[in-house]
Amino acid sequence: MSDQNNSLVTLEPEREASASAVCNHNVVLTLESTIEELEETRSLELARFASLLDISTTLSSTLNLPRLLEMILHSATRLTNTATSSILLIDERTGSLYFEAASNIPFAAMAPIEVPMEGSIAGWVVENKKPRIVEHVKDEKQFTVAATVDSITSFSTESLLAVPLVAKGKVLGVLEALNKQDGQEFTDEDVETLMMMAGQAAVAIVNARLFEQSDSISELVHELRTPLTALVALSEVLMRPDLKPEKQREFLTTIQEEASRLAKMADGFLELSRLESGRVQFKRAPIDLIEIIHETLSVQGPQAAERGISIELDLPEESPPIVGDEDRLKQVLLNLVSNAIKYNRPDGRIAISVASQNGTARMCVEDTGRGIPPEAIKNLFQRFYRVPDSEGYSTGTGLGLSIAQRIVEEHGGKIWVESKLGEGSRFYVALPLETAEQ
Repeated sequence: MSDQNNSLVTLEPEREASASAVCNHNVVLTLESTIEELEETRSLELARFASLLDISTTLSSTLNLPRLLEMILHSATRLTNTATSSILLIDERTGSLYFEAASNIPFAAMAPIEVPMEGSIAGWVVENKKPRIVEHVKDEKQFTVAATVDSITSFSTESLLAVPLVAKGKVLGVLEALNKQDGQEFTDEDVETLMMMAGQAAVAIVNARLFEQSDSISELVHELRTPLTALVALSEVLMRPDLKPEKQREFLTTIQEEASRLAKMADGFLELSRLESGRVQFKRAPIDLIEIIHETLSVQGPQAAERGISIELDLPEESPPIVGDEDRLKQVLLNLVSNAIKYNRPDGRIAISVASQNGTARMCVEDTGRGIPPEAIKNLFQRFYRVPDSEGYSTGTGLGLSIAQRIVEEHGGKIWVESKLGEGSRFYVALPLETAEQ
């Protein structure tokens, strides 16, 4: 009996030691697992911050605003693992938000979309200067704006993360990431990452805007200097008491013409600046291109007739299906026909044709003028560029074709010119065929 008790006493410590060993082994496994998880989390954090640093370097590498916005959208989508992203900016004149860029919206369709501050998710983010996650957008009372956008793009917004774009304490707009991939939900890491990136993006947007404004103002001042100098000189000559009456009339006529050109230049510059800022609201409605041509000729026809210039038309029976802003496209055609009259030879000819080709409506305005030198064609659509005449002088404001190009591109189209010296020029405008249903 004594021996049995001794064996039991001997076995108890062995069991305890075995249990302790198992417990210690489990603790070790748990610690190892925890350490692995911490290391994995640390690696992910380091990778995230490395990506943000790389994005910061990338965003600071350009002052071209459209290119910058494209970089921001790409980076936001990649960092949050979402289907798409968008940028909304505040219009300082109206106080409303508008879509400046979106990775899933064609610009021509995006431009008219204005987002009111009140009653929208983006408006809430601006007003509160806080990020917001909405996992089930369609259940939100503030879904109306997103529904409008979805109806245009055939995109279904399921979830979104919206963060404010803030630079120097001022909210510029909102950066949104939409629809997490694989049905996942947005995380705190997503919020933190997008907030950090939005801060970098806001500063980059401010810098790009300032550069564009500075560059544009410098161009305008340079263009104004020559006519202003001429006006000052002419006004001084007019003050001479010995100036003959016929010379006075001549100088006064010149002053009137230069003053008129300055006024047109200022108007054109403001128009182009508004177009380049993306804040011009383009209409989206079916357009009768043939009707626009006839309306343009009713305005420009008498000027052509005064110079003996004939106008020929080669138009289809039915206008090709186009959707866009009728007034803006008429502005383009008025500019092209006006130039065809201005730079044509007396008793010359203008031919206007329209044809559907490769999914576009292609319009051509052809003249029999002196043509454009090859070295001038590449600069023709630049701001303030004017082709010198045969005596080395240039006329006009140099903004009409820049404005026309911007309008055509806002419609998803293209404008270009073909010309030969001594034979005339052909200006082409290609607009995408699109029905109201599309």
